[in-house]
Amino acid sequence: MEHSVIFDERVFRVQKQRPTRIGIGSDLHRLENGGGFMLGGLFVESDFSVIAHSDGDVLLHALTDAILGALGEGDIGELFPDTKEENRNRPSSDFVKAAVEMMNRAGYRIGNVDAIINLEKPKLGSLKPEMKKSLASLLGVSPELVNVKAKTAEQTGAVGEGKAVSAEVAVLLFRRECENES
Repeated sequence: MEHSVIFDERVFRVQKQRPTRIGIGSDLHRLENGGGFMLGGLFVESDFSVIAHSDGDVLLHALTDAILGALGEGDIGELFPDTKEENRNRPSSDFVKAAVEMMNRAGYRIGNVDAIINLEKPKLGSLKPEMKKSLASLLGVSPELVNVKAKTAEQTGAVGEGKAVSAEVAVLLFRRECENES
């Protein structure tokens, strides 16, 4: 499915808005026994798999929602509903690329991204630098503009009990024509 069909006049309303916009996104997926899962565009070896319609990458889903939120354009479920068969097992990178295209068409660029992954195990410390590079590549920015943090839930709630993985992302966008105004 060509994602350019999702663009309409709503995207261009944003161009007349403020020079900076902030968005937040979050996602959570249940875990089941399995052989690993996608996270931040990387395959994470694990005794768990993510239960999801797409590839279930919670970090990329939260990033997509953060960009869409900053643009005032709804959420990932509106653009890529889990009721559509074409989205089954779809790479979450497709969702980020569509959101970035919308951002570019609306005249904005990434200022910075700050992400938190909540997962009890496996520990993600050694994967954070690669996730940072993966996100930066998808966004077309320097890794210096991306931060990835990994937290546990101290054995509380669904994440702490090893039943779920979640992510939160904040994104700052700058209007492109404002780059030379400061």
